[in-house]
Amino acid sequence: MIIDVHGHLCASPKLYAWFTLLLASRATYGTPPPPFSDDELLSLPETRRNLEAIDAAGTDVQLISPRPFTMFHAEKPGRVAHRWNEGVNAYIAQLCRVLPDRFAGICGLPQPAGEPIATSLPELERCIKEYGFVGCLLDPDPGEGDNQTPALGDEYWYPLYEKLCELDVPAHVHSTGNQHGRGTYSTHFIDEESLAILSLVNSRVFLDFPKLKIIVSHGGGSVPYQVGRWRAERLHPVIAKNVALNESFDESLRRLYYDTVIHSKDSLALLIKLVGSDRVVFGTENPGSGTALNPETGRSFDDIKFLLEQVEGLTELDLANIYENNARRLFPGLKAKGGAPASVADAGKYLSAANARQGIGM
Repeated sequence: MIIDVHGHLCASPKLYAWFTLLLASRATYGTPPPPFSDDELLSLPETRRNLEAIDAAGTDVQLISPRPFTMFHAEKPGRVAHRWNEGVNAYIAQLCRVLPDRFAGICGLPQPAGEPIATSLPELERCIKEYGFVGCLLDPDPGEGDNQTPALGDEYWYPLYEKLCELDVPAHVHSTGNQHGRGTYSTHFIDEESLAILSLVNSRVFLDFPKLKIIVSHGGGSVPYQVGRWRAERLHPVIAKNVALNESFDESLRRLYYDTVIHSKDSLALLIKLVGSDRVVFGTENPGSGTALNPETGRSFDDIKFLLEQVEGLTELDLANIYENNARRLFPGLKAKGGAPASVADAGKYLSAANARQGIGM
């Protein structure tokens, strides 16, 4: 089985139209998110796009989360982010309920910039316990470049880490928008994911929370590819930090997990060699920014399965770890689902049946 841990929601325009009402009123009114019948949700072009993307990628089950740059953590007042992310999570929960063999939910935390992280915990607990979600996204910079949020090694984040350990679910580090500075959306999340690794492994976090499970998006940002610099800093006679972990930088890297959303065979090979196949999880972020044709291969850049199959020296166990075993270790909620997912043909039957009831042609 191939489990894709990094997928984002393609949602109905009606959901985003509801957000404009939230934003215009600053969530003053209690307007509920638009309702969707199961049949309507199944027949939406956006649902079809999500299914077509995972079918094309060879994915059996995709863990699906909100689109990060639409999480709006920096909007004021903070209730905008709360209401919006609660609505998106409800939409994802319904999608996972009607297509349980193809999708599992990843919670979007409502993380209003400037609020204690504890305000996000009720929604996390609701998504795990009531919706059956298997993990959450963690935005390391809800201020979207304002330099006000403490780094992930800071005790500001400890209530979240404690709750993650209590619920036995991982957090997937993925930055969101960027309202400040010179960086684009893509450069911002690569920067933030790099900072997330360095902050975590140079702190007490894994001593204080030894059972904490963290996945870092996009192959770890820049860190694995600049690893010599951080090895040197760990040992430097002048600038070395007093690292509580008392271990080599490479040992610290293996306290984290990394997804395969890096769009390059050579980068994938380096990542796997550096941290080991038992610390890499399959992800495509398809559809996403990597959904563009690579003229050298004739395939999309986010055809990650094809890239992995070109990496020399990977054993059957390496591929099994990356495709499935590591995800099952990280996400206990996937085990509860059990069995193999429905086939692509079965998923098509769901859509065909819904469309027939509504008189819509495929």
